[in-house]
Amino acid sequence: MDLPAALDWLADHINLEARPSPRAADLRLDDITRVLDLMGDPHRAYPVIHITGTNGKGSTARMATAVLAASGLSVGTYTSPHLERVNERMAWAGPRGAGTVVAEPIADDALADALSAVAAIEDLLDVRLTHFEILTSAAFRWFADVAVDLAVVEVGMGGRHDATNVVDGQVAVVTNVSLDHADAIGPDLAAIAATKAGIVKPGSTLVLGETEPALAALFRAHTVSAGRARGTDFGWTSNRLAVGGRALDLYTPGARYDGLFLPAHGPFQGDNAAAALAAAEAFFGKPVDPDVVGAGFSQVKLPGRLEVVGHGPLCILDGAHNPAGARAAAAAINEAFGTAQARVLVVGMLRGRDAAEMLEALNARAAPTT
Repeated sequence: MDLPAALDWLADHINLEARPSPRAADLRLDDITRVLDLMGDPHRAYPVIHITGTNGKGSTARMATAVLAASGLSVGTYTSPHLERVNERMAWAGPRGAGTVVAEPIADDALADALSAVAAIEDLLDVRLTHFEILTSAAFRWFADVAVDLAVVEVGMGGRHDATNVVDGQVAVVTNVSLDHADAIGPDLAAIAATKAGIVKPGSTLVLGETEPALAALFRAHTVSAGRARGTDFGWTSNRLAVGGRALDLYTPGARYDGLFLPAHGPFQGDNAAAALAAAEAFFGKPVDPDVVGAGFSQVKLPGRLEVVGHGPLCILDGAHNPAGARAAAAAINEAFGTAQARVLVVGMLRGRDAAEMLEALNARAAPTT
């Protein structure tokens, strides 16, 4: 199939991301495991850093990728959802000269080839994969074809029954836990945390960004190897507003990293950066060269995360999709762009979201009504 035909085939499959509340019964690993088995288990061809959490997964994945690629590794990155083109979900990053990182989404022909391979196996097995299972299988196959040194893989939803959980992450990262997708993986924070803890496998190193004691304990109960906790083992000592982003002083179990610049808005990105750096250090088993960290972070790009896309007037895009994310976005906008004279909010959300709660979190009352 060429790419248009492959994308038409993909679109003919159920897309759980577009559902207001996917059913828990739709989240399983049986079918994707069978597909990957016939592919020769491409997800076993490279080590994985596996990332879950309610908010910040994609940002953390991109930051970890930047540091790892700046270290000289070939890195495959799988994130979701995409903003403009499905190619964005699977990307490759690697060194291009000393200290330079180039991240490239999968090319159209490679994506068509990967999707066609999944389609052939789906027909052979007489199974019906979901949209996300297809893309996950395609990504793992492409990473094996590219022969990456490792993959950074973002969970789609939850953890235990997410299609990405066919991998056994060498490092398991949890950014945080708040209410989201409660109908499918809830109903409360403890249940959501327990589901996300399913990515912590025997022998993996846990990098835990959630600091609420009861929830943190649920994750620690799933690890049999050394874990790293935000606020104790890793975090930031300085997280300041800077021109075009943040100025950070970070620490990990192995080192301190002072004077880092991160071209991203929002204090919460300091937490994500610390988790990404702790994950990279856990993967290497030693501190990362501070110059490498600085080079990697300085080139991070986070589209759709408080992204400035225009200046006349100032226009900012953000993909906050739950109340916790909306509150963080509103606070970050106040900090970085609080001098704006007036605000116009353009807000869209799927059915099933509490519009009033989201608008309240965004401080919509402060925006003009006409």
